[in-house]
Amino acid sequence: MPKLRGEAFWRETLRSAHYVVAPMVDQSELAWRLLSRRHGAQLCYTPMLHAQVFLRDANYRRENLYDEACPEDRPLIVQFCANDPEVFVQAALLAQDYCDAIDLNLGCPQMIAKRGHYGAFLQEEWDLLQRMILLANEKLSVPITCKIRVFPEIDKTVKYAQMLEKAGCQLLTVHGRTKEQKGPLAGVASWEHIQAVRKAVSIPVFANGNIQCLSDVEECIRKTGVHGVMSAEGNLHNPALFEGRNPLVWEMAEEYLEIVQKYPCPLSYVRAHLFKLWHHTLQVYQQLREELAKVKTLEGIVDVNRELKLRCQEEIANQKEGEKPKEGLPFFHWICQPYIRPGPKERCKENGASEKGARGKRALEEEEDGNAELLSKNKQKKKLRNPNKSFDPSLKPKYAKCDQCGNPKGNKCVFNMCRGCCKKSAFKATADCPGHGLLFKTKYEKSLSWQSSQRVIQNPEVSRRGAVAVGETAVLKEAGDS
Repeated sequence: MPKLRGEAFWRETLRSAHYVVAPMVDQSELAWRLLSRRHGAQLCYTPMLHAQVFLRDANYRRENLYDEACPEDRPLIVQFCANDPEVFVQAALLAQDYCDAIDLNLGCPQMIAKRGHYGAFLQEEWDLLQRMILLANEKLSVPITCKIRVFPEIDKTVKYAQMLEKAGCQLLTVHGRTKEQKGPLAGVASWEHIQAVRKAVSIPVFANGNIQCLSDVEECIRKTGVHGVMSAEGNLHNPALFEGRNPLVWEMAEEYLEIVQKYPCPLSYVRAHLFKLWHHTLQVYQQLREELAKVKTLEGIVDVNRELKLRCQEEIANQKEGEKPKEGLPFFHWICQPYIRPGPKERCKENGASEKGARGKRALEEEEDGNAELLSKNKQKKKLRNPNKSFDPSLKPKYAKCDQCGNPKGNKCVFNMCRGCCKKSAFKATADCPGHGLLFKTKYEKSLSWQSSQRVIQNPEVSRRGAVAVGETAVLKEAGDS
């Protein structure tokens, strides 16, 4: 069957999906995708997967995709970050049988993407992106899609989108923020950019940004003309967003925890989801916030969730008639609702800092460790556990890099590589690396020795004749000596 493209792909394979759950690292795992689908989501993405790691590590493939294969979890798009055409395509070939499309992440603005040279930090390298998408479009049996951020200039953003379409991209998700707009500087996403892209390309377009409730979805589609709308943070705080409901938090939390029992995931993912769902309530019950942060088992998380539910139910029972939500919230804190990320000024006020001397979290974390008050809360806790700990980056140990991939190499590696690269080299050369505990040569020699001993055992007549011959030789030698 020929590969579907553009509008036909969106209409038939993706079932004309309008409501989309974004790819979110450690947050859009199978359990959360199934919860979102139950409450209105029509299309989900996997978390961003690293193409190079996916290609070389079978455990990574199994844990992040193969073990999560589920008939209910379709349509599904697998997202990769990559900066090498061959690596990207080889990784995609290993994933294509488990999804409906492969997405290239060109929108991640985080520092890890800058260091790894992927995500939004590839948006100026149009030749490279063309080669990646052309090759993927040629080799894959499923369509290739892209998720991008915009340039400050609308014209450049439009040309960028047209270049991706021409290279073979079959669906484009446009996050209406630049790569500099993140964290407290995120600001408002530009739907004007998204609208301009939608008018300039013939492939389906999804919009991302400013989506906190169903009315935002409807307004975005009306203003931009896009085929669908993607939500990330809005979905995390209210998984029933696409149903247009604001349910009780514990209803969503209990349903999610039930799904996790059937489809397990790392405890850190579960804890992070409950922190988002219970965000406003945990501002009220700080002690339970600490307990949720420290709990080590799924049963413990269930217990904290139950206690939060009981506290809220008790608060509801004692509520006075006509009482209104506090802290300027649209609903009471036990109801799923948007979280509006504070800007730099608000964040400074929250931290008790003056606007004049305001500095971001990153600046506070990089302060000299002599003044604990200027450290982040997390680093202050580390300082309490270890008073001698230093956060000065110049004092951090410098690691020698692997000759192959740039990761820290093993100190005693005979190949001057990290363990992953060393394992490949030692296997190809049938060599040992005591530094990494790799004994391919030793095991091979032992195998040959064992096979030789097995041949002797299986042919005792040959063995006996050999022994007689050795005996005769010894007698003749003795006679000659005398």
